[in-house]
Amino acid sequence: MKILIFEYITGGGFNKQYLPSALLTEGRLMLQALLDDMRRYAKPGHELEVVVMLDERLKTLINTSGMQVVFIAPEQNATDEFKRLVQHCDAIWPIAPEFDGLLQSLCQSVADLNKLLLTSPAQVVALTGDKWLSYQHFKQYHIATVPSRLFTGVDQYDQQQGGDSTWVVKPLDGVGCVDSYILREREDFIAMQARSGRYIIQPQLSGLTTSLSCLFKQGRGWLLCANQQHFTIINQQYHLTQLVVNHSPNLEAYSALVDAIAQSLPALWGYVGIDLIETPEQTWVLEINPRLTTSYVGIHEALGINVVEAVMQLIRGEPLLKTQDRQAVTLQVSSCL
Repeated sequence: MKILIFEYITGGGFNKQYLPSALLTEGRLMLQALLDDMRRYAKPGHELEVVVMLDERLKTLINTSGMQVVFIAPEQNATDEFKRLVQHCDAIWPIAPEFDGLLQSLCQSVADLNKLLLTSPAQVVALTGDKWLSYQHFKQYHIATVPSRLFTGVDQYDQQQGGDSTWVVKPLDGVGCVDSYILREREDFIAMQARSGRYIIQPQLSGLTTSLSCLFKQGRGWLLCANQQHFTIINQQYHLTQLVVNHSPNLEAYSALVDAIAQSLPALWGYVGIDLIETPEQTWVLEINPRLTTSYVGIHEALGINVVEAVMQLIRGEPLLKTQDRQAVTLQVSSCL
């Protein structure tokens, strides 16, 4: 099998501009972890030819030994090159932010060229990549989710007559905490109203910020591990500083939620991350990421599971998830993916 890997940030998606450090750090981590898992899987009986797209500025920063590397120069169009390479590969594993429809477009291109997509299809990416559509979907299926409204401006502050409430405003198609802001005062609402784009507004909840690393296929879900996220607040924005992969051994606490999400979104396929906030009263779903997430980076060390092997097993049946000694693995990060 010939597999094309395209991680958008490191693979040339920003080849005509400065590489944004907030996305580059975790893009590099995810790409390297995926390539390492590909090497572990590529053994007798699992013959793989891996093709990797890589921004030429990063040629010394990623270990691509044993793989075919296609360097993307500033004058090239990374999306056009992606479509060209797709035609010559059997399976495609894209990783990209949801904003501007990037991930959805890549997945649709794979479908249009009738190639095997190793992630969720474009239609479910379109739904999960839009926070307003996701909120409505969760409500329809009675999945606990943080109350949300479309952000309209300072009128929303005036309607609640001020008070001590704190709110979080997020772009409809944002990734992680990029371009999300904490609003407390009327002046914050006025400043937010001046920004371009479409946003949702949610009450800020105090609780444990966690995520789930899962596999999905045809309405079924397999929970790999639960992870804890640590944030700091700088200039009214959350910044992810640390991830503890497999922080809790109590996976049963999440099994009903994973099953509910699987049944409500049967098109989810492959690795998926679910962001949560856990309060004493309720576990709330914040968003679903139908792609590799930063937590993926620590899974092999934490569980002894090769996610690449599990995804390959999904193609023909169910994943055989045999964990070794479970341990918590801490990842130090400094951005917002």
